[in-house]
Order: sequence, then C-alpha cells, then structure tokens
Amino acid sequence: MQRVTAIFASHEDAVRAAQRVKEEGLRSSDISIVTNEKTNDTSNDQISRGTISGGVLGGAAGLLLGLGTIAIPGLGMIAAAGPIAGLLSGAITGGIVGALVDLGIPQEKSEEYEQDIKEGNTLWSMEVEEEHAESVRQILRECGAHKF
Repeated sequence: MQRVTAIFASHEDAVRAAQRVKEEGLRSSDISIVTNEKTNDTSNDQISRGTISGGVLGGAAGLLLGLGTIAIPGLGMIAAAGPIAGLLSGAITGGIVGALVDLGIPQEKSEEYEQDIKEGNTLWSMEVEEEHAESVRQILRECGAHKF
C-alpha cells in the first residue's frame, strides 16, 4: 500500500477527484479530505449532518463518510471526511500534524500540509495499492492538484 497525498486550491476540485477515483472502482472510504472551514459557504449544522450541496464536499457527501467539523488550535474550524476525521477528533494536542503523521505522512510534510490548510487550500489523501498509485496521481493532476 502507498499513500497518495495532494493539495488543491479548491475543495470542489478535491471532491471531483474523489468522485473520479470512485468511478475508477477504487474504495472512496480510503480517501481523507481536510479543508479550512473559513473557505466554504456552509454552516456548521449542514456540515455535521453531511447534507452539503455545493459546500465543502458537495455531491460527495454520500461518497465520503464521516464528514464533520472540529476546532483545531491555531486553525479554527476545519471540515474533514474519511479516515482522518476520526484521527482528528482525538488529536486535540497534535492537531492536523499529529493526525497526518498517524496516517503515515512524514512529520515535515505534515507540517507543510497544515500550513497549506491554514492558507485555505484543501488536503486530499488516500492509501492505495501500489499498482493504482500512478493512475490516482494522474486523476489528481487532471482535477487541479498542485502539490504532491
């Protein structure tokens, strides 16, 4: 297994990538998405219910389970979906960096990704079998990922 991680300027592009990956027959439950709550137009109530239509995860609310918001010191409210959502709920002191390290992302890259999220970008990450890693990266590029 290999972790593929990317940064998107918009959460809509990250969701589009998740939808494309699902269309390729890969498990969308392995996808984690984290976005800064300041960058979307939805209310916390909509996010916590997973009923977003055009907000953080748009039409992918049913695609990505475990959608929720959490307050992270230094970041404020963030919205997260996928395996990272559970890690963040218990990561009060480690915040996003701690959760990303728990996902298997090196500390230095995790710190970079946290800064990207602070700047309003969206993090997309997925554990994938090695033979699918390059095709997932290609989908991410086509959907606008700008950092791997």
